[in-house]
Amino acid sequence: MNVETAPVDEHTGPARHFRIRLSATARGARLARHLAAEQLDTWGWPYDSEGNRTGSLLVAELATNAVRHGRARGRDFALRLTLYAQDATLRIEVTDARPDRSPPLPGTFTPADPDTESGRGLLLVESLSTHWGATAGDPYTKTVWCEVPLTGRPE
Repeated sequence: MNVETAPVDEHTGPARHFRIRLSATARGARLARHLAAEQLDTWGWPYDSEGNRTGSLLVAELATNAVRHGRARGRDFALRLTLYAQDATLRIEVTDARPDRSPPLPGTFTPADPDTESGRGLLLVESLSTHWGATAGDPYTKTVWCEVPLTGRPE
């Protein structure tokens, strides 16, 4: 179920965290995807696992949106990954500098025109995640987040 606020109270047990600030450029978005894949591998989901591929894809989509739609001159974006180990759920948060540009509400997308080259990223986020949304914690930033169960729980 997709909601606008973060359902963080659903998770119990220990969590692992990764956070980094990156330049709001295409290079920063690519680096976010690579760093997410490396971190998931470190946490036990190898590069070639479905969990790593799905998590990396979702990071790439959210980071690209932060660069394209959330960029403010001279401001970075932040990537935060939280792994709830007990239920193998990955929470991805991408914070950008444009709280005035919110994404559409979950469940309100219309399919992109087949001839366009963009406009499908949040559709992927919505279809691959169990929850997603956007929050504005202060007047200067917004965070778009999603949660996805990682398949193939490591031993």
